[in-house]
Amino acid sequence: MSAAQYPAEVQSRFRSQLLNRRARLERTIADLNEPPDLLLLLNDVDAALSRLDGGTYGECAVCHTEIGVDDLLANPTASYCLCELSPERQRALERDLTLAWRVQAALLPPPDVAVPGWQTHYRYIPNGPVSGDYCDLVITEGRSAAEFYFMLGDVSGKGVAASLMAHLNASLRAFARTGLAPQDALAEANRLLAASTLASHYATLVCGRANAFGEVEIANAGHCPPLVVRSNGRTEALQATGLPLGLAVPTSAGARYAAEKVRLTNGHSIVLYTDGVTEAGNTHDVEYGGERLRSLLACCGGQPARDLVTRCLADVTAFLNGGALSDDLTILALHRCRPEAS
Repeated sequence: MSAAQYPAEVQSRFRSQLLNRRARLERTIADLNEPPDLLLLLNDVDAALSRLDGGTYGECAVCHTEIGVDDLLANPTASYCLCELSPERQRALERDLTLAWRVQAALLPPPDVAVPGWQTHYRYIPNGPVSGDYCDLVITEGRSAAEFYFMLGDVSGKGVAASLMAHLNASLRAFARTGLAPQDALAEANRLLAASTLASHYATLVCGRANAFGEVEIANAGHCPPLVVRSNGRTEALQATGLPLGLAVPTSAGARYAAEKVRLTNGHSIVLYTDGVTEAGNTHDVEYGGERLRSLLACCGGQPARDLVTRCLADVTAFLNGGALSDDLTILALHRCRPEAS
């Protein structure tokens, strides 16, 4: 499929990504006194814009077949598909993907992290060799009792997911260990991400902090709304309080995020998830949806963290009815319990 065959809204999205990338490159090139490597990247962007104007954007320059839309969204300057790779380079790519997965796996926390008064459990299911999902738990010593931070998000652009995840992991862990509030951690992460990545690469992220007294602060940068599940089955959605990281361009005052505060007592939980859950589609092209997830959790009040995650995965599997996941899927549950049960 060439550019002329793409719907107008798809062409507009490609053009917007390329122009945003060009603007960022121009600013960086001016600041760094025209480094040759960035000038080459600018040439790649201009060449892609020319192909878009000429109606050949999205056509492989070697075999003249279609470059996948997802591949173009991940790398809008792509001009060829994998046909150009020799068998040796294809094997090298496979080795690189394996290494990227090992990097991601090493960044993941243990599946069950116990903190006084809390149980946690998560499942992380990549849909391919490199996942765009991010999950982490960091235990710190707070002002008066043990605290822990929890983070769950989704990185755009599979080709750079491993590097962006490593970048976010290092930054957020450092912010957590200094006791930075979740909303301030998101603002700092956004500043770093916006300054060091291109416009088409961003991350949605929930960052929260919980303590031994059941007090939870949550800030949400454009991610799926976490669900608070009370022991009586009542559920509450905590909506996003800011734009995704990398899209909210920092100002002199910095991009701002707000935090919501909730208090959980024994038997209450918080469930975080990526859109691989809600956008999972069955064989009839029907999405699982947020309402089905919320209805399921309403029947699970008081259940431990591991049981909550297991019930969610079982219901998604039943809904797929033999179909396959189309995206990475991660679910994290935090359950408030008596200290001796954690």
